[in-house]
Amino acid sequence: MGNLFQTLLSGISSKGSSPLQDIIDKGKEALENVTKEAEKMGMEKGLDALTKVAGKDSSFNANGHTYTQKGTLSIQMYNPAATGLVTFTNVPSNYAEFEQVYTEFLGKTPYGTAAMMPMAMAIYGRDRAEGERCIRLINYPTNVNSILSQLKEKFGTSQYAPENDSYHQPYLPAAVLEGATPDNGYSPNHPYAISMRASANKHQDIQMYEGRVMYIYMMGKGWDTEQRSVEIIQVHEGELFKVFNCPALYTQCKNIRGTWKGLQ
Repeated sequence: MGNLFQTLLSGISSKGSSPLQDIIDKGKEALENVTKEAEKMGMEKGLDALTKVAGKDSSFNANGHTYTQKGTLSIQMYNPAATGLVTFTNVPSNYAEFEQVYTEFLGKTPYGTAAMMPMAMAIYGRDRAEGERCIRLINYPTNVNSILSQLKEKFGTSQYAPENDSYHQPYLPAAVLEGATPDNGYSPNHPYAISMRASANKHQDIQMYEGRVMYIYMMGKGWDTEQRSVEIIQVHEGELFKVFNCPALYTQCKNIRGTWKGLQ
């Protein structure tokens, strides 16, 4: 019966338009519309559920320091209205604390991982060896060398870039912290806070690196655009996130007015 019906439809279709063919076409169009609407509703429900779960504050204590994170930025689905917020009372004191915060807390979310990059830069400014270990820990291997080569120039002094040279910018980590501006000597609010939102660029699955990359805007007053793009990758679902690319974070920011007091 099924084959006979298909043959009948085929014969009708070959003869051009007919009342039955019009009914079939309208049925197909209605089915497509219902499918699209169902997919849209599924996406909206997924975003609503994600907002309710991920939008809640969560906190973590390590070495007497408190870290919090909340957000709706997700590697699973792109939401142009998604945001993230990470606060911390102190920059991690050493690599051991940094590793603990990353592996047990902030590294489990894309926005938490992104926020650890300024922390790693601040640690590098205090201790090159400790800072390099932190940078290697949270970054995808292909991103490490470019970061280190730039920070050596931005944080180091030489006969070509003495301490009073504008190219020497040890305050770069604070340029994305809330409240910090060139005019106030990049003195941020305390506890420190990093605000993020979804990039205009949607997620990408990159076969070469066998992972999904998402793009996050990190907000800050250190640049005219007031947003710094950071790329975050997750190779396998459930694994800790890594920083895939972040040149915007070590790009020359506005020169400081006043004296850099450092971060706690």
